[in-house]
Amino acid sequence: MASSAQIELWHAEKVATQVSIAFASNGIRYAMWGETRVSEDDLERLVCAVPASLAPALSTRAYYFVPLAIADTGETMIAPAYTVDLGDRAVCHRNAAFGATDAVFLSTRLVEDRFGLAFEFFINVSHNFVEAAGVPDSFSRLVWSQADAQVRGETSQDAWEARRRSLESRTGQQGIDERARTTYFEAAFSDALAIYMLSLAVDFDYHDLREREYPLLAAPALAERLRHVASIFPPNPGYEFQVFYRRKG
Repeated sequence: MASSAQIELWHAEKVATQVSIAFASNGIRYAMWGETRVSEDDLERLVCAVPASLAPALSTRAYYFVPLAIADTGETMIAPAYTVDLGDRAVCHRNAAFGATDAVFLSTRLVEDRFGLAFEFFINVSHNFVEAAGVPDSFSRLVWSQADAQVRGETSQDAWEARRRSLESRTGQQGIDERARTTYFEAAFSDALAIYMLSLAVDFDYHDLREREYPLLAAPALAERLRHVASIFPPNPGYEFQVFYRRKG
């Protein structure tokens, strides 16, 4: 195995010049470079899970799947292979801009399985979509009605904290903190969109998403959000959206 001293880090822009961008059937642009340990077929299946109706808002985005995106440099640097030392210096993703292209470099070697890589990719896609297109009003109304009804839990720490601030401010003299509520809508929608796409690509248990810092959103409330997202962004041909409350067997 090569040591980190033997592995030359590449500038992200140099990586981008060495690979050809592929256009998936859904319109998403992506590429793979280095020793990713991800097969082309698996990667294509993952990328094509993004509903085609999201693609217009992501037209300036390109997703690069690389071994490691390094965190501790002022520039976006990429490692062509994995070592323990370089892994300690890496992050899940880094962003870069090349002219009219907004690039997202995703570290494939920091996650242990397809679930982890898929969720990292989809959460980036969902945040990129919200940045470009915002949150559908119908979804905002849905999640606010759930929060107003004090439905248990949330889908991420960010959504949980923003929801808490929004509801707490409502009892004060200043009224609802609209900035916190907007942040809540964006976080909740990004989470729901990412979980929806994850469900199209990977068979997983909702509790696999559990973290310690906040209570996970009640399953019926999440299912309501996911069905709403699916109605706005239907699955592509070859993908199917289903919610099972209890596994068989």
